Amino acid sequence: MISRTEAVRIAVQNRLSHKFPRTREASEEQKALVEYYSGPEARLLWVDENGLSSRGKAVIEEIEKADDYGLRSSDYVLPNPSEFSPGTNATDWLADAETKISFAVLDYTRDARGGRIEPVSLSPNLDVTLTLPNPLEVIESIAFRSDPASYLRSFQPRHPQFEALRQKLKEIRGGKVVKAKDVIQIPQIPDGPLLKFGVEHEQVALLRKRLGLPPGKNENLFDEVVQQAVMSFQYEHGGYPDGIVGPATRRLLNPTHPRNPENPLPVTTVLVNMERWRWLPDDLGSFYVAVNVPEFILHVMAEGDPTFTTRVVVGALDTQTPIFSQDLQEIVFRPYWRVPNSIKTEEILPYIPRSAGASGHWDGGILRSNNLHISIGGHEINPSRLDWGRIDIRKLDIYQPPGPDNVLGNVKFIFPNKHDVYMHDTPQKVLFNNRVRALSHGCIRVQQPDQLALTLLNYDQGWKAADVAAAIKNGYDQHVALKQKIPVHITYFTLWVNADGSVSYFGDPYGHDALMAKALGMSGLGH
Repeated sequence: MISRTEAVRIAVQNRLSHKFPRTREASEEQKALVEYYSGPEARLLWVDENGLSSRGKAVIEEIEKADDYGLRSSDYVLPNPSEFSPGTNATDWLADAETKISFAVLDYTRDARGGRIEPVSLSPNLDVTLTLPNPLEVIESIAFRSDPASYLRSFQPRHPQFEALRQKLKEIRGGKVVKAKDVIQIPQIPDGPLLKFGVEHEQVALLRKRLGLPPGKNENLFDEVVQQAVMSFQYEHGGYPDGIVGPATRRLLNPTHPRNPENPLPVTTVLVNMERWRWLPDDLGSFYVAVNVPEFILHVMAEGDPTFTTRVVVGALDTQTPIFSQDLQEIVFRPYWRVPNSIKTEEILPYIPRSAGASGHWDGGILRSNNLHISIGGHEINPSRLDWGRIDIRKLDIYQPPGPDNVLGNVKFIFPNKHDVYMHDTPQKVLFNNRVRALSHGCIRVQQPDQLALTLLNYDQGWKAADVAAAIKNGYDQHVALKQKIPVHITYFTLWVNADGSVSYFGDPYGHDALMAKALGMSGLGH
């Protein structure tokens, strides 16, 4: 006669041999458990003949704390210990409990690593690489852990900012007031005239208060400060950034569900930002570059501390900068600019009309005015000799040589990726004065490219300021290959917990917060 323990193990095997009814498909997890429990040395992990073992109780207790880490404990199907009875149905209950806990363990570890959603399915611009745990390795490893609860916790992100957000989450849910840098009392902007630059109206004073602006010399005047603040607000809330307050912008300014004055930081905003930390590798690198798109800031980090910070211009709403990580490979001084296909088809071809007159030539004035050249087979071609009505412009090599008007400026930073996105200098320095800097075609324009190059090449090759200055002055498409791995992480954090415990909110220029909240089954961002 076999023991109850062996009977339970056989019952578990029988359950796993059929498709286990669960709320989501988990074939890899099921295969892993089938392989584990079918092994001759396999032992029960969570139950014994008397019910839940101490290991089983510890794991259940840990999984029930999932909400503290930004997950949902209700997502995991767990047994109810009070339902256990040592009677005739004990074997079935124990097998069911063992199976449920094992599945919950695998679900939990996957979710902790960001597996609840596939980011790229929400947007092709959320092109992160998730490092999901191998289910068989997880179950085989936890089987021999003396502290399985601690092992589960180890799958949560270890980044200090994730922990800071986790503490804010606990404060909010515990009823503690969070001192967020958000508007707490939200003044309502009533129906009224169109408010735009140059208009003087009493509602402008209310608008200033709503946007957190000082009164100014004339608080009723819609000046440049108000216009820029309105554009920023429109970007951050998914509106069209025209700087004009009409009915649509008034609706954004007057939310249906204003934030609670006693708790101004929405739980959902904290949760989606915690989720994004799961998308990053545990080890960001001892020295790396981080671009936070909503903040419009680039940070160079060394041993966890910022060593250089500068403003950036990122992609506009319809040409977004993608979110991903890649290694920087080279820095180019005074680079060529190869025109991407999107600009060829959308911004060049429509402006090459056929010239008037009998010649029937095409007018390439837009190319000449922007110092753009065309090369076919390595030979430069006169654009007026091409039949632009028939040619596929995407197959042409259109480039801008190095020079003072080159759109890439003096320096380009290359980290090869399928999006053809890179960081670079720009002659349009005035754009860095804007509060909202989502204006590019997708690449990242850097305000202080010479200082960024110095910071990176000093770390990599011991360059000094004079070396960078000489390369900028004398270089001509000069490529400097890096000797060391320098990761570049393009991130999307709309919320940041500062060292003093205060919270900075940067807005949601691409609307990723709302996409994530919906995919994760969360309530609106205003709650």
